[in-house]
Amino acid sequence: MEERLLGSEAKYESNLKGRIWTESKKLWRIALPAMLARVSQYGMFVVTQGFIGHIGDVQLAAYALIQIIAVRFANGILLGMSSATETLCGQAFGAKQYHMMGIYLQRSLLINIATGTVLLPVFIFAGDIFKLLGEDSDIAAKAGYISLWFIPILYFFVFCLTIQKYLQAQLKNIIVGWLSAVAFVMHVILSWIFVNLLNLGIPGAMGAMIIASWFIVIGEFVYLFGGWCPNTWNGFCLAAFVDLLPVLKLSVSSGVMLCLELWYNAILVLLSGYMKNATTEISAFSICLNIISWEFMLCFGFLAASSVRISNELGKGDAKTASFSVKVAIITATIIGTFFFIICLLFSHGITKIFTSSEEVISSVSSLSVLLALSVFLNGLQAVLSGVAVGAGRQTLVAYVNLCCYYIIGIPVGVLLAYVADMKVKGIWIGMMVGVATQVLTLGFITYKTDWDQQVDEATARLDRWLLKPSDESTGN
Repeated sequence: MEERLLGSEAKYESNLKGRIWTESKKLWRIALPAMLARVSQYGMFVVTQGFIGHIGDVQLAAYALIQIIAVRFANGILLGMSSATETLCGQAFGAKQYHMMGIYLQRSLLINIATGTVLLPVFIFAGDIFKLLGEDSDIAAKAGYISLWFIPILYFFVFCLTIQKYLQAQLKNIIVGWLSAVAFVMHVILSWIFVNLLNLGIPGAMGAMIIASWFIVIGEFVYLFGGWCPNTWNGFCLAAFVDLLPVLKLSVSSGVMLCLELWYNAILVLLSGYMKNATTEISAFSICLNIISWEFMLCFGFLAASSVRISNELGKGDAKTASFSVKVAIITATIIGTFFFIICLLFSHGITKIFTSSEEVISSVSSLSVLLALSVFLNGLQAVLSGVAVGAGRQTLVAYVNLCCYYIIGIPVGVLLAYVADMKVKGIWIGMMVGVATQVLTLGFITYKTDWDQQVDEATARLDRWLLKPSDESTGN
């Protein structure tokens, strides 16, 4: 009897290891291309900051303002709204409603193009906006000039992000990873030629980023229209204009969920601009945020992977596999977060020299190294838990969590520590950490209490409600 029990335990342990290995392969199949894409795409912003940072401190601070506030503002909305595509296409793929995925893509593109156009005034009048907010006049004026160069990048977000979500939902995002990697190399070469050899300054740095970014978008369209998605793309159809309102509602809740998270850091950078030594404080804080954001691009791979895995399994109706996938993703994110925690503690001083040669800024960044490392560790858990919510279509719930944790807890704590306790940038950062830690704990508790059978029922009801028969696509009936 005892031998039978031991044999049963060994079989279960072996089976568990096999399940973990199988699930890990599925996660990494999505995560690796997503990581490559996000790191390469964000890397172009970091490379541009590096070239502009060596032009001058004012230019660096101005670029930091426009990138972390205006660009993050727009990217937060568009990336968040694109996660509606991720939810709908992921669940449709799991349910084998392949023909609906192309329709969901077209609906999301219509909504996101309109949204991007509404956001245009933010970039056109960025300089005046920063002056009204009380930022340093020289920095605000230069930021207003740089913001005009970001208008083509705004529409890059619209097309690239939406198509990327559509492709990764059907496990075809490897093409986006390779396009992004090639674009990154192209961007580095063009930046060096335009800025260092031709001495074109800001126009050269921004022009290189525009060319490299749109190379990705053109490549995605070639892949989409070239017949590499035969089951999910049947061409443009009138059905794209049907049920736009419910898709818009899900897109808005998705946008609010993510932009509340991305705006959080932007508001903290804005607060650092009101300190006495604004140029140094903004530059130091923005460099730390860029290091975090670059690492967070890796975490976005797990956000994408957990989202696709959960949405696919919910679409299939498999609640147990969805729950198991969540556990494997959280364990993997924790291991990776620990690795980057150690890296940031050891090499933060050397990394800072990539962005600036100012000893004052380098010293300021070095004093934040412990907080930087802790933030990097929390990023992985935050991304996986957010990805689980996106996969289940629970963006509205997460939006409320982000609002409370970041804006009711994190920012007030940061303001008190920075201005009342006179801890300056370190105080703002501690406030940010408190908000992120509270969010991770809250989302962790919600995920732990989730009834996955109920989530399957909700996903099935959503897909059935919006389902169109293949013969109805062209007429939109």
